[in-house]
Amino acid sequence: MKTILELIRWKNILFLACSLLLMQYAVVNPTLAIYGFEPQLNSIQTLLMVVGISLIAAGGYAINDYFDVKIDEINKPMQRIVGRLMDRRQAMIYHQIFTVIGALCGISLAIWLRSFTLGIIYVFIPGLLWFYSASYKRQFFIGNLIVAFHLALSFLIIAIANAIPLTNQYGTLLHETPILKQVYGWTSGFAIFAFLCTLLREIIKDIEDEKGDREFECHTLPIKLGINKTKWVLYALIAVICGLLCYVNYSLLYFPIKGSLSTRYLIFGLLLPFAALVYLIITAKHKRDYHNASTMCKFIMALGVLYSVIYYYLLARQYGIPLFGLFVVK
Repeated sequence: MKTILELIRWKNILFLACSLLLMQYAVVNPTLAIYGFEPQLNSIQTLLMVVGISLIAAGGYAINDYFDVKIDEINKPMQRIVGRLMDRRQAMIYHQIFTVIGALCGISLAIWLRSFTLGIIYVFIPGLLWFYSASYKRQFFIGNLIVAFHLALSFLIIAIANAIPLTNQYGTLLHETPILKQVYGWTSGFAIFAFLCTLLREIIKDIEDEKGDREFECHTLPIKLGINKTKWVLYALIAVICGLLCYVNYSLLYFPIKGSLSTRYLIFGLLLPFAALVYLIITAKHKRDYHNASTMCKFIMALGVLYSVIYYYLLARQYGIPLFGLFVVK
């Protein structure tokens, strides 16, 4: 069991599942509540949605290790799972099991909500992850974009799934309210943040794995541009992320979200950790240093997702919404 959990990167899967649950219960449901709408997905539908996405991601990790056996022998000989603790055939079987169950969960939800689009997404994602592992991962920059897009799409599925019953029930009346704009706007904001942070982390991981990737003629950024130039790409990407965060905080946020609490969270919860990440990248010289930078990037992503709790708290305090159904904030 421990080997299987390591194969599917259970910590990453747990983080993904918790992030999706926060999007549903700390962003979408409170946003619906302030406009007088009940939650659009019941507990079983939410479970199908989150479990489906999570299991497909787990299958993606398994197939990635299946194709990366030779590269991992060089990059992480003692940490690799496939080829050391299990053979490739077992990895393929686990990929198929997790992917099929995940896709069935998503398709079941799509049938329940009567959405062809949602069903297509749950079929499209596994195919995308397969081609990423088999080919795109080794191509210049495309692999990084695919991984980042996959995580962003996982966040957007939350908005899509909630918009379907709203549209089916209220039709064109919804256009007279800003509810869909708010739901898509907030989930898209978190999705863009997740996309950019994932892209950042994937590039850092490419530097970390540069030796094995070069051996097997992969065309990653560090191999094509060199490590020093790739670092400048990372600095530029961090500057873009921080610039967008400041723009959103000072120009797009509105009452009651805009205020000192959001600003303090931006400075101490996001900008300072990004400054620490820049320092780690500047001083990085060895594989372990880049691994630490990658871990810091994951930590920053978690802090970004946790802003959803701040959002929920501010709405609950202003509109008297029970926080997670437990108590009213005053």
